[in-house]
Amino acid sequence: MTRLIDRIHQVELGNLAQFIAMCDELNLPYFMMGGSLLGTIRHHGFIPWDDDVDVGLLRADYERLLAAAPAYLADTHYFLQTPASDDNYALSYAKLLDRNTYIEEKNNVNAARKGIFIDIFPLDRIPLDTTLQREQMTKFQLLNTRILFQLRYHLVDNPLRKLQSPLSPEQLADVQALKAERQALMTTYQADTSLLQVKNLASQYSYNKEVYTVAEVSDLTPMPFEHLTVQVPKMYSSILTKMYGDYMALPPENQRTEKHLEKVIMDNQVFTD
Repeated sequence: MTRLIDRIHQVELGNLAQFIAMCDELNLPYFMMGGSLLGTIRHHGFIPWDDDVDVGLLRADYERLLAAAPAYLADTHYFLQTPASDDNYALSYAKLLDRNTYIEEKNNVNAARKGIFIDIFPLDRIPLDTTLQREQMTKFQLLNTRILFQLRYHLVDNPLRKLQSPLSPEQLADVQALKAERQALMTTYQADTSLLQVKNLASQYSYNKEVYTVAEVSDLTPMPFEHLTVQVPKMYSSILTKMYGDYMALPPENQRTEKHLEKVIMDNQVFTD
């Protein structure tokens, strides 16, 4: 019997192939990140128990992708979910969704559009001064918290949630203003080309683990990922060592658990573990 995670992986490969085709056509360099970079190097594909895909682009390339995506995806079953394209979406980065699927995530209940997805992260220039770094991150986390609260993101479902009326135009306008403030904060240092470090500000890792030099994420090489070919930084070994230590060592079996999805609807069927 096909496992839920195997079904998810097959759809995500379609999302990733669509993303790669779009980047190739637009001549946008991208790179595998986080667990997806680890999976590429250690497993030549998915980490078997991991159910997401993370890719990144430098901010200027990310903005070009967002601008071109609506027209590029118009005749496909994919949707680029961003803070602007989905009023109810609270996160600071993009997701490429397969519109032929529906998902329920663990510990994440909200009114944003749903579908099996890959995460697409922008990397932004950051200051060298650690005080300025902390100040930026503190403000970023505060804005994130306010946006998540106002868009009614919850860890668990509540029967009363279904009785709530949708957000009013005024409430959505307030959230859009917060999203714009967050975007401005993330790109505060973007114009200063003397700053040579970039960061995934939305990273779930500790601050320095996803800080890169511009050179590190600009010098890329192709690698196999399942049946696809993806781009990774040539300096992947130092990046993965900083993130994971001995990255080729498998974690204990009790830590090999799926992180995100608990129910998928596709092909007119419901799949759960």
